This record gives sequence, C-alpha cells and structure tokens, in this order.
Amino acid sequence: MASMILKIRFPKARVQKLNIELDKFAFERLAASFGFFNPEFIKSIHRAEKDYTAGRVTKIRSLRDLK
Repeated sequence: MASMILKIRFPKARVQKLNIELDKFAFERLAASFGFFNPEFIKSIHRAEKDYTAGRVTKIRSLRDLK
C-alpha cells in the first residue's frame, strides 16, 4: 500500500471530533483503496440517485426503524 501524508488536528481538548486534511492526490488514493472508483460502486450511486429523484427514499431516525 502506498503511504500518504495526512494532517490530523483535534480542534479542542477532549472533543470527540477531529479534522483531517488531504490534498487531492491523497484523497484519490484513499478513494481508490476504498473501491470508490469500482464500476459496480459507480452504478450503485447512479441507481441511488434515480431512487432519490423518484421518491423511493424513506428517512429513518434510528436503526430500530428498519425492523
């Protein structure tokens, strides 16, 4: 796996958030390693957009709503 340089900052002490800064090349490598450029993933994104525009999307408030 290729190495990449990341800048990670914690905004305030004891906060459970962090900021990660990437340049565009590091982001592309990260996306490729997650498989975001996989043709099947791209097709699933297009299907999801069609479902959203057709109104076949339901908002959920918690995972318990899926039961």
